[in-house]
Amino acid sequence: MNQSSSVPPAAADPASAARIPRLSAALAQAGFWTGPVALLFIEDDVEIGSTIDHHLRAGFRKVVLCLPDDQVDCADLAGGDQAGVIAVRHDPRETGAVAAAVNALIEALPADTWVYYGFNAEYLFYPFCETRTLGEMLAFHAEERRDAMFACVVDLYPAASGASTNRLDRSNAWIDGAGYYSLPRPGPDGQPLERQVEIHGGLRWRFDHHVEAERRRIDRIALFRTQRGLRFLPDRRFSVAEYNTFACPWHHNLTACVLSLRAAKALRSNPASRQDSFRFDWSQSVRCDWSSRQLMDLGLMEPGQWF
Repeated sequence: MNQSSSVPPAAADPASAARIPRLSAALAQAGFWTGPVALLFIEDDVEIGSTIDHHLRAGFRKVVLCLPDDQVDCADLAGGDQAGVIAVRHDPRETGAVAAAVNALIEALPADTWVYYGFNAEYLFYPFCETRTLGEMLAFHAEERRDAMFACVVDLYPAASGASTNRLDRSNAWIDGAGYYSLPRPGPDGQPLERQVEIHGGLRWRFDHHVEAERRRIDRIALFRTQRGLRFLPDRRFSVAEYNTFACPWHHNLTACVLSLRAAKALRSNPASRQDSFRFDWSQSVRCDWSSRQLMDLGLMEPGQWF
């Protein structure tokens, strides 16, 4: 499934484009940054401002925007403090570009810096995020000797048929309230890997005939802590096996959710799936109320021991 939108990016202003550094140049100063850091991949013009604002309000100290060459600088779309927003040239639509950017950031940042990676029109939620800060949550997670946080990508979509091809009224967003399942992740010998699962559900499950097999998973290690030698792999796993687990061996840990419009955008924009996905809602659709309580009640994320 192509993850790009059918809406072309705005034509780049040559002067503006020249002012935006390449990723490698921008990361030359990353050794002095304090986390947490959000790395956002900008694929199109959909919900850029709301994505930046959401993560600034969440408490990320730096928000790095990876822009295609044909995208104008969008840092000024954020309503918050612009000092923490950095725009760089790095096209996320190119093969291997996401993994390359994540690995470059891992190498450039100080060890033990928390990083989130996501895309425009995606919004990170964690248990009790309305009343507890991101810093408090990550400090608790680290105290439980966890260096990464398992997340479930929850597809957002408009309920009514005839909605605009790729736009979403965020006040009328819907999610699937059922239909999610997990499978043990097999190791090289075919045996299940310890505490590793692959999650399926949402639009990628209901419209799986339009989605390549490698894109059907909705599990993501969305938050992780940097360390020397850590590598982010092309299949969205990490080179350190413990990073890919959903919990420690002793008890359940915190998990998170990423509310995402990407699947709906791709299904609506691709000619092969456009007619089939004309209406996304079904009998198990529920209105998204943009709360962590709803996501926990649906079993999509876990508070663990963080009461």
